[in-house]
Formats: sequence, structure tokens, C-alpha cells
Amino acid sequence: MVHDSSASAGLDTLPRLLARNVAKYGDKPAYREKEFGIWQSWTWSEAAEEIEALALGFLTLGVNEGDHIAIIGRNRPYLYWSFVAAEMVGAIPVPLYQDAVAEELAYVLDHCGARFVVAQDQEQVDKVFEVQDQLPAIEHMIYLDPRGMRKYDHTALTKYEVLQEKGRADGDRVELNRRRDLPTYDDTCVMLYTSGTTGKPKGVVLSNRNIIETSKASSEFDDLRADDEILAYLPMAWVGDFIFSIGQAFWTGFCVNCPESPATMHSDLREIGPTYYFAPPRVFETQLTDVMIRMEDAGRFKKWLFHHYMAHAKKVGPDLLDGKPVGLADKLKYKLGELFVYGPLKNTLGFSRVRVGYTAGEAIGPEIFDFYRSLGINLKQLYGQTEASVFITQQPDGEVRSDTVGVPSPGVELKIADNGEVFYRSPGVFVRYFKNDESTADTKDAEGWVATGDAGFIEESSGHLRIIDRAKDVGKMADGSLFAPKYVENKLKFFPNVLEAVVFGNGKDYCTAFLNIDLTAVGNWAERNNIAYSSYQELAGHPEVLATMQSHVEEVNASVAEDPMLSGCQVHRFVVLHKQLDADDGELTRTLKVRRRIIEEKFADILGALYDGSSKISTETEVTYEDGRKGAIKATLDIRDAAVVANQKVAAE
Repeated sequence: MVHDSSASAGLDTLPRLLARNVAKYGDKPAYREKEFGIWQSWTWSEAAEEIEALALGFLTLGVNEGDHIAIIGRNRPYLYWSFVAAEMVGAIPVPLYQDAVAEELAYVLDHCGARFVVAQDQEQVDKVFEVQDQLPAIEHMIYLDPRGMRKYDHTALTKYEVLQEKGRADGDRVELNRRRDLPTYDDTCVMLYTSGTTGKPKGVVLSNRNIIETSKASSEFDDLRADDEILAYLPMAWVGDFIFSIGQAFWTGFCVNCPESPATMHSDLREIGPTYYFAPPRVFETQLTDVMIRMEDAGRFKKWLFHHYMAHAKKVGPDLLDGKPVGLADKLKYKLGELFVYGPLKNTLGFSRVRVGYTAGEAIGPEIFDFYRSLGINLKQLYGQTEASVFITQQPDGEVRSDTVGVPSPGVELKIADNGEVFYRSPGVFVRYFKNDESTADTKDAEGWVATGDAGFIEESSGHLRIIDRAKDVGKMADGSLFAPKYVENKLKFFPNVLEAVVFGNGKDYCTAFLNIDLTAVGNWAERNNIAYSSYQELAGHPEVLATMQSHVEEVNASVAEDPMLSGCQVHRFVVLHKQLDADDGELTRTLKVRRRIIEEKFADILGALYDGSSKISTETEVTYEDGRKGAIKATLDIRDAAVVANQKVAAE
């Protein structure tokens, strides 16, 4: 099943791929970063020199083979280099989420036993210092940005550039070459922590074979090339970023571009114009919401032009993209649309040059998916996990649909268990969970089949996989009908006004929901309608907002009622929450997935009111501010009843 073509070609570790890229693409840009408004660039040769200097610096600090080096910060070339420098000296890089609070960092740093930390700036250094008394293993920190760091005690603290200079001057090159030559295809490449939807994050150990075989297969699947450009803006601790910005970048030799900051991401995206782009559905949803808000503020003619040509794009755009036959008149009209609307719009979004675009992580709304594809953007879906080194299924060009996640990726085998759970086996399957043999055995069997935890089925006609929901979230209503919350939540989140939805009903007589408004979309609507509000809480509780939300819930109920299997999942009662669900409060994971159990416990009083017939509920909720301080917000929430469509079976009786 597993072929070792990469290993036999001597391309079985990241440092060896780096050497190949220096020889083959030495003068080609490998990394770019925008700093102080100017794009800085490094060729593969320059990047290799920087990486080697850092690796030599690590040796001067006494980094041993097998040590864990934690990396915390936003996407910056220097931090990507620290991954490869760690592997060069036989250490294992462990990236952490930069927005994690100190206690979350403490758990991961303690669990992996990191001796060294590479941190972006003062904020990350301070977070580690805050919990250092719980972390006896940490010996030394390296920081990148010197702002605010001058008066710190530098006994166990070194600036990144200073460590590189020390490496160049005093590093043991003989020892570095010895360590660089040692690793094999099955040695550890990286350790990534899961987002922890149901409990504590688990450390997923991925080997060189996992990363390189997956990067090779996925690059060939989409014909990724050395002249491609990507924008690296997703969390470095997430497996997708590691595969795109390191695995595939090192395999193909394409250029990784790092934005100046999260705030400038969209303008930097426009300047770079990536050819290969990945974003979770929420990013595509936000961009579409922004476009629609701006169109509402446009003049009458522009508005007409936009809606006229977008209606045509919806009709023929996806067919043109897939190479299906389209009439000459339609083609000419589409060309005019490209000139007046689609071209400028793609340019504004930064998607003018996208050749391959992917989304994954959550279901994307069909309307959103079709909107981008109708513009001629080759947006596709993939299904993946940290444990699979990302890829389980992908959509091939010409076989793109919003309701499936594609066919098995190259080298991947799929099977569906009797209970509907999806299992896979592939060269990307993780080695083990670090210090957790019990969970490893629960997830991966002796034959290498991995349980995804998702329920789904393979369509016989197309061979495409369709995911229904998280297996553990699928349950039964009190009357025995199927309960699949994600299915309903996704339908609710397709409305621009709804940012987040959490549906309850397992073992109950009927379903209820918590909703979060999207402040950008609802705030803009309030502004246009001269509705004054002083806070998120006030806007979320406004009677007109509640009425709009009720109409959305009732529209979704009508749609859910059409599916006889899931018609019992209609939402009977709902509440619009007084606060946004937040990762800092533990309600979402760092990858913005809902932590259902925690929300159930935290808002138990509101949930109780949804089922006891109350029309209002007064509540007090603890919140965490950005600086880590705790506070509380009080609110009295309206509970709304939504109209439901009678089940056809019941109606017939």
C-alpha cells in the first residue's frame, strides 16, 4: 500500500527537501513577508542559510536529539524556519496557538515536556513566564520581536537574530551534519495538538513519511507547481497550515507569503493574488457578507449591474468552470460580466489568480459555494483531520459539489462501519498520540484503520463521500426520530445574520437552539435602518433582530421538514445569546469549533428555560477579557417560539 518513491529519491526529510530546493530553485523566492508596509523576500538559498544559522544556534543552547521545541506566534518566515531548524538538529517542533491563554499553553508545554520555546514577541514570552512555575522542563526562550524586551532578564532568554549570529560564529557544523544525516522516513517530523472539542488536546505525532507522502500526493492531485503562490495566514498550530506552508511548499518549491498582521490580511491577499488558496467556510462567508453589505450601500445603477450579471453567473458560471457546453450568447454575456462585475470583484477579494481553492473544517452553505464558483473561482471541498496529515477526501476538478466532500485522496482507503462511522487508512495516518496509548488504540486499530468520529456514507453513483455529523453528536429524539444537530446548525449559519448556532434535543421531545448574531451584518442593517444600539447585548436583544432571527429559524424548519429522516430536528424554541461564543471562554476550540458539552453546562439555566415553557430568562455569565481578566455580564433574554411544519407522516394521519 505504501510506496517509498520519495525515500528512494533521498527526499525523506524536510532538510533534504530544502537542499534539493536550493539546488533546483536557489534564486527563486521561497518566503515573503510584509513588514512596515514593504514586502521582504528570501530566496530558497537565503532561507536555507537562515535555517542553518538557527540550527547551529540551537546546538549552542544544548538542544538534544528528541527534544521538543515549542513554537508560538503568527505566520512569519522566521517561525517556519524554526520548524526545519529543529528537525535539522534532531528535535521535534511543537507549534501552539498564538491566541491561547496562559493556562492552555501551560497544558501543552507541560504535556510535551518542551525544553525550549521560540516565541514571536513580548506577549507570548509573558504568557510563558506567567505559568513558568508549572513548567520545570523549560530551560530557554528565543524571541523574535525585540519590542518591550530590553529590560527583561536575558539569562534564559535570547533574541532570535543573536542566536543565529552565535550559531554562525560558534556552532558545531560537524555535529549539525551528523544530526542532519541521521533521520529516516519513519522518524518524527512534527507534533501537532488537536483542537480539543471534547476534552484536553491530544499530541498527534506525525512522521516524515506522513508529511512528505501526503504533500507529494496532494500536490500531484491538483498539479501544484513551483511558480504557485500561497498566503500563510491560518494558525501555525493547525495541521493544514503545516501541510500547505511547509509540506507542500517544500515538496513543490512554491512561495509562501506571510501577511503583515491579521488586520491587513485582506489587503495583503489582494497584493499577492495567490494561485493556491485555502480558507475555512467562515472566511468565505465573511467576505461574501462584506460584499453584500457594500452592495447595499452602492448606487442604483451599480446595484442593478451587480444583481443582473450575478444572476447570469449563477446560471452558467459553474458549467463554464467545469468545461460543460454553454451557448454562445451565454458565453458572450458572461464575458461582459467578467469585464464589468466578476473581474473587478475577484480583484477586490484577492482571488483574480486563484487556480486551486479549497475549503474544509465545516460544511459550507451551497449559496456561498456556488457564489464563488459562479465567478470562475475553482473552489473545492476537502475532508481531513490532524490524524490523517490533513487529506482524507478531495474533490477532483469537474466533480465539484456543495453537498459532498469528494473522493478518497490518492493512497487513501475508506470504509463505513455498520453504525455509519467513517474509517480511513492512508500513508498519512498518524504514528500515535503522545503519551496516550489508550486513545491511540481507541482511534487506530492494528490494521491501520482510523476512526474519524464522523458519520457519513459513500454515494454509489459518484463514489463521493457525504458527511452527516459528528458520530457522537448524532442521537435520537424522545420519539426515536434521528437527531443530527450539525445539519440544522449549518442551515442556520448560511444566513449572513447568524454567526453561530447550537442546536439541542437529544433525548428530548423537541429541538431548541442558541443563536449568535453576526455583528458586522446585523450592525450594518441597524445603521441603514437608523436603529441605535450601544452594545452587542442590546443589538442581540432588539425586537426587530429577534423577529428576523425567528423568520430565519422558520425558513430552516421548512427546509428541514422536507427530509423525512430529519424532520424531527425542526427548532421549536430558540434564544439569541447575549454574548458571542468565544474560544477564550472555552465555548469554542481555537479552530472555532463548538464545544457542545461545555456550552450545555455553562448555559444550563437558559437551556432549562427553553424546555420549561418560560418566555424570559435572567442570567449572569462569566466572561474572559483579552488581557485574561474575568468579569460577568447580566441579561434578561427573550425566548421565542418558532413555527414548525407538521411531519408529513403525522399530517397524513
